[in-house]
Amino acid sequence: MRLFISIQLSDEMKKALVACMHDLKKQGVEGNYVPAQNLHLTLAFIGEYDDPAGVKRVLESVPLPPFRLSLSEKGNFGNLLWAGVKGNQKLKTYVKDLREALKEADIPFDHDKFVPHITLVRKAAAKKPYEVHLGKAEMMVKKASLMKSEMKNGKVIYREM
Repeated sequence: MRLFISIQLSDEMKKALVACMHDLKKQGVEGNYVPAQNLHLTLAFIGEYDDPAGVKRVLESVPLPPFRLSLSEKGNFGNLLWAGVKGNQKLKTYVKDLREALKEADIPFDHDKFVPHITLVRKAAAKKPYEVHLGKAEMMVKKASLMKSEMKNGKVIYREM
């Protein structure tokens, strides 16, 4: 099963991101838009792994200090558009500790540098220049979740485990 550890977003945060995506569509940006229910902030992408209980044990062993998450910047990795969050030391320290614990437990994960972002559009393309208008939104983060990604009727569904 495809697994990842993420922060689930508040309704307020999702609303701001959905408004941003509607605006991008109006400006003619095409691509694979992330459905509102799938918006999240990935902390560690594990991929195909058959021991979710082992991952959950690691997740429970790393304390998450509550912190505030605020939308701030925007960016892209090639043709993937994303919304960023304000520089947050508690988040960065938590991800470092979490990834260290995954490594010690021999749980494989993607070792890419952690760039906190929320994917909005994959394979984005536009015939004319556009601007990403990101509304203000923030939330308190109190927990991280182990998520499972699966295909149902041709759609990707993320489910908390």
